[in-house]
Order: sequence, then structure tokens, then C-alpha cells
Amino acid sequence: MDLEETMLPGVGVRYRLRTRAGEVLGIVLRREGAAEVAVYDRRDPDRARGVLHLEPDEVEAVAEVLGAPRLTQRFADLSREVPGLESGRFPIGAGSPFAGRPLGETRARTLTGCSIVAIVRDTDVVASPGPADPLRPGDVLVAIGSTRGLEELERRLAGPA
Repeated sequence: MDLEETMLPGVGVRYRLRTRAGEVLGIVLRREGAAEVAVYDRRDPDRARGVLHLEPDEVEAVAEVLGAPRLTQRFADLSREVPGLESGRFPIGAGSPFAGRPLGETRARTLTGCSIVAIVRDTDVVASPGPADPLRPGDVLVAIGSTRGLEELERRLAGPA
């Protein structure tokens, strides 16, 4: 697999991906969030067999479909590679003391030793969230830490603050 990234001043970024099977895929991500995806003819690399135009919300939907499962899989793989490191998913219920409050108020890392590595919200993923990111009922936090730390985090997110 070969991936090239090219800045397009005033437009965005172009990615060119040659798959192991020899297919060439071109993706232009525009500054305003839209994208064009093209599959090129193997015999003529300047001729697209077809171009798909995506609006910003469609780009986000495709990114979610491709990105969220990969994010979860990466943490699962990391858990297998590093002894004692596990991953967990924790829903924020309407009754959680942290619903409507910033992530930093959970004090997850300080009190449990766990790192919150993503917030899954509907079809969106907030990767590497910061302490000011708000938590909403229905959010799912993805965390890594020890088994004991993850158990403590689960209790903390569900119980009194």
C-alpha cells in the first residue's frame, strides 16, 4: 500500500492511495469539509472511472463508519500487546453525576489511573478529548487502564461525584 498526501493551497488536502491490489483511489478533502473520492483507471492514471461528491455531513458519516470500529480495534490490539492494559466502554447515563459536566471533572486519570481516549457521541467520535469537552447523556467513553482502574472508573461514572 502506498499513500501520498499533497496540500492544495486554498482547497484542502489530496490523498492518493494505491492499494495492494493495484487500484488507485484519490480523495480530496476540502477545507469546508466536503470531499471528492475518485477511483482511477489502472491503464490511465489521469482518468477517473468515477467521482463521488460528498457533502460535509456525508464525509463525517463515512469517517465514522470507517474510523470508529478501527479506533476500538486499535485499543483492543493495544490491550493484547501490553500486559495489564485493558480497554473499556462506559456509557454516560442521564443519572450519571457527570452528565452535562466537563470530562475533566471526572478526574479519571488522577483517581483511577485510566485515560479517556475517546468520546463516542451518536455517529461522532471525539478522539483524544480534552478536560473541557462536555459529557452528555448517551455518550460512551472509551478508556484504557488496568482492570482495577477500569472497574473504579465504571463505579465513579455511575455513582455520586
